[in-house]
Amino acid sequence: MPNINPFDTYYLAGIAAEVRPEPSFFLDRYFGESETFTSNKVLVEFQDGDQKMAPFVDPNTGDIPVARDGYKLLEFEAPRIAPSRIMTIDDLTKRGFGEALLSNKTPAQRAQALLVKDMQDLTKRIKRREEWMAVQAITTNSITCQEYIDDKTTGRQLTMYFYDTSGDNPGTYTVSSQWSTFAAMQADVEAMCDDLAERGLPAEDLILGATTWATVKQFSDLQALLDKRHEYIGDINARIIAPGVSHVGVLDFNGYRLNVLVPREKYINTSNQSVSLFDKKAACVTAPGCGKRYYAAVTQIPYGSEDLVTFTGERIPKLVIDQNADTKKLRLTSRPVTAPRNKAPWIYAASVVS
Repeated sequence: MPNINPFDTYYLAGIAAEVRPEPSFFLDRYFGESETFTSNKVLVEFQDGDQKMAPFVDPNTGDIPVARDGYKLLEFEAPRIAPSRIMTIDDLTKRGFGEALLSNKTPAQRAQALLVKDMQDLTKRIKRREEWMAVQAITTNSITCQEYIDDKTTGRQLTMYFYDTSGDNPGTYTVSSQWSTFAAMQADVEAMCDDLAERGLPAEDLILGATTWATVKQFSDLQALLDKRHEYIGDINARIIAPGVSHVGVLDFNGYRLNVLVPREKYINTSNQSVSLFDKKAACVTAPGCGKRYYAAVTQIPYGSEDLVTFTGERIPKLVIDQNADTKKLRLTSRPVTAPRNKAPWIYAASVVS
């Protein structure tokens, strides 16, 4: 049998690849595809939508050359996410959570079980951060990452813009007035859909903050339209499609039939406060698969080596052993960027309700 080193980075990476974290609505629905790079930077490319038609050509002309569509190529230094978990002697000699009261597990067996559990926990934390990055991309058409030197000291701030900052942000929309009727809402949502359609981009999902949906479903003119069975305006039938996310129905906005989705996902910020991922009073029109995840390479000195090695992948583990303190530390590193496939494939409106 081959001699397997359980501390080897490739062996640990195999364990990390088998970890299946909980579903994440924004990341899974809108940024499902991923690409890895062998450098510490990623190249993001996207095109403008194109609705141009082919010309009619005189039979004696032969053909008319059509210009190749241009695209934008952006290079970003991928932010580094690197949570870790320390394993002490106490962790290995005492009964663990969920373990039998009279367990006969050895420290070595506990170490293996803790390694897998810690890998699962760190993976969940990284995916929560990626989910946050996905929401930032959709709601601001950019991502701002605040680096930390330790758990309290801030370092650099990295900002990635997915549009030309010398002009307006094409991924945002300002409502003429806050929604108090479905008619007012319908006009704004239709305009947001038109913006995407004019650029050849799909409009399939209407994401509403929790407060926005609570306000919208009380509109008397919407309720009256829903009661008119001979005039289709939509169906309201709530169901959970992901943890903390409801598909509350389908509504028609003058020909645009949109899935109405209400995310209630939250996270704990650096001030230990529970914060909504998607603003409660906002709205956004977009479509599944509008974005993509990019992962830069991770360079580190693996266990048992003295040389720097570059690894590619979504999650790169590393085990650090401190023989003097008799501790092991598992670190899981990821360098993701969540970016659009096309120029502004989402239209976000803030403060649509009071």
